[in-house]
Amino acid sequence: QVVFALNQTLLQQESLRAGSFQIPYTTEDLIKHYNCGDLSSIIFNHDTSQVPNFINATLPAHERITAQEIDSYFRQELIYKRNERMGRRVKDLLEEYPDKSFFFAFGAGHFMGNNTVIDVLRRQGYEVEHTPAGQAI
Repeated sequence: QVVFALNQTLLQQESLRAGSFQIPYTTEDLIKHYNCGDLSSIIFNHDTSQVPNFINATLPAHERITAQEIDSYFRQELIYKRNERMGRRVKDLLEEYPDKSFFFAFGAGHFMGNNTVIDVLRRQGYEVEHTPAGQAI
C-alpha cells in the first residue's frame, strides 16, 4: 500500500507539472472561502480533501480497492482521529478552567471536510462562531 500510494502521488505530481491535471481550486479560492467562513462550500466539503486522492476511474479493479483502503485509512487516522483529539483537548481546557478566556487557532486543514474540530465541539454542545478576517475579537 505504501509503494502504491507513493507511485500514485508521484504520478499526480508529474501530471500537474505536465499540465494534464489541474487542482479544481486555487490557493486564493481556499483563502477566500476560509475568510468568508464558508466552510461548507464545495471546496471544503470533501472527507478526503486533506489527503491525496488515489481513487480514479482509470485504475484497474484491484488497484481501485487498494486506493479505497488507503483513502479510508487516511481519513480515519489522519483526519477524524486527529480532530477528535484536538476537540477533546479544547473541551478539557474549557471545562478545567471555566472562568478563563481562551483563544484557539488552528490551521485551515482542521476545518476542511466532515468531522472537523468545529464538528467535534458542536457535538459536545459548544457554540462555535467564525471570526472574519479583520474583525475585532
